[in-house]
Amino acid sequence: MTGTSPARELDIIVYGASGFVGKLLADYLVKHAPEGTKIGLGGRSLEKLAATRADLGTAAADLPLIIADADDATALKALAQRTRVVATTVGPYAKYGHTLVHECASAGTHYVDLTGEVLFHRESIDANHELAVSTGAKIVHSCGFDSIPSDLGVHVLHEKVTADGAGELTDTTLVVTALRGGVSGGTIDSLRNQIDVSKDDARLRKLAASPYSLSPDRDREPDLGRQSDVSVVDGKKIDPSLKGWKAPFVMASYNTRVVRRSNALREWAYGKKFKYSEVMSVGSSVVSPVIAGGVAVGLGALVAGLALPPTRFLLDKVLPAPGEGPSESTQRKGHFTLDVFTMTTTGARYTSRVKAKGDPGYSATAVMLGESALSLAKDQQDLPPATGVLTPSTALGDVLVERLRKAGFEISARKL
Repeated sequence: MTGTSPARELDIIVYGASGFVGKLLADYLVKHAPEGTKIGLGGRSLEKLAATRADLGTAAADLPLIIADADDATALKALAQRTRVVATTVGPYAKYGHTLVHECASAGTHYVDLTGEVLFHRESIDANHELAVSTGAKIVHSCGFDSIPSDLGVHVLHEKVTADGAGELTDTTLVVTALRGGVSGGTIDSLRNQIDVSKDDARLRKLAASPYSLSPDRDREPDLGRQSDVSVVDGKKIDPSLKGWKAPFVMASYNTRVVRRSNALREWAYGKKFKYSEVMSVGSSVVSPVIAGGVAVGLGALVAGLALPPTRFLLDKVLPAPGEGPSESTQRKGHFTLDVFTMTTTGARYTSRVKAKGDPGYSATAVMLGESALSLAKDQQDLPPATGVLTPSTALGDVLVERLRKAGFEISARKL
C-alpha cells in the first residue's frame, strides 16, 4: 500500500545522482545514512551513474544503478516501485518532474525534491494530492534552501508560541540576517522556465503572483489585504530591535506560498490573521534605504531581462548554467542565518532562528534534502500522519527539526 512497506528493495533512490547537486546528495547519504540503509543511484546515463558511484568510494561500490529517463513513464514506474523514497534533483521540475511525481504517488512511494517553481508545485497538487492520500504517499516538494528554513522557522515559532499559551501568530517576517553562497544554475534555469511558460498566458501569471497560489482552497483563505514580495521595509516595523531598511529576498515569492500552504493544511493553526513575508538585511547605515531600493530594482530587472530575448542572451552568458556549482572550498565557506519575527494576538513578540554552515544552495541543501529523505525512510512511525502533496513542516515536522539539529543546524525559538 505505501512506500514504507518492508518489501521494497531499496530505502532511497537518488534520482539525478550524476548531476552536481545529485552527487552532493549521494555523497551525504553514503557518509551519513544509518548503517544498513539501502541506497540506489538513478538517472538516464549508465556511464555517468557508474562514474558517480566510483567517485563516492568503496562504501558505494555495491550501490545499484537504476536507468530511467525523465519522460519514460514505464521506467519511472519501475523505479518508484523498487524503493520507499525517491529524492530527485532533476530540474527544472516543470520540464522533467511531472511523470516521476505521478509514478511515486501512484506507487505509494514517498518523494522529496528541491523545486522552487510555483506553477509546477500547483500542478503537482492538482494532479497528485488525492492520489497520494489514497496510496499513503508523502509527496514533499521544496526540501532544500527552498523552503525548509522558512517552513521550519515558522513551524518552531508557532510551537513555542502555542506552548507558552501566547495566542496565534499575526504579522510574521523572515529576515535573512546573514548569507554567503551563490545562486545555483538549476535555480536560474527554473526561473527561466517559469518565465517562458507564463509570459504569454495571463492566467498562469496571475496564478504565480497570487499569495495563496499553493493553498488547498484559496476561497477559504482570509482576506488580509496585499502581501507583497518586493517591498522595501523599515526594520523597526518588523521588530523594534531591528535597525536599517530591509530589501526583498529573491526567494520570497516562492517560500511565502509554501509557508501559507502549511498554515492552510493545518486548518490555519498559525492563525487566521497570520501574514507572512520575507526580506533580507542590507546593513543598518543611513544609506540602507537606498541599498534596499536598489536590490528591489535589481530583482525586477533580472526577471525582465530573462523575459526579453536580447537581454536574456547576454544574461545567459554570465549566469550559472544548470549542473554548474562552486568548488568544495567555496561551499565550505558558505553559511546562512535566517531570523523570523512575529507579533501574537496577545501582543507578545517572539523570534526563531535557522542557521547553518555550508553554501545554502549546495552543501547545506544536500544536508536538508538528505535528512528529509532519511526522515521518510527511517522515521515513518514518528512523522505527522498527513499524506498527499505536503510541505516539509506538515510532512516531516519535528522529526526533521531534530535530524537537522543533529546535523549541525541551529533551529530555535524564544520570546523577546
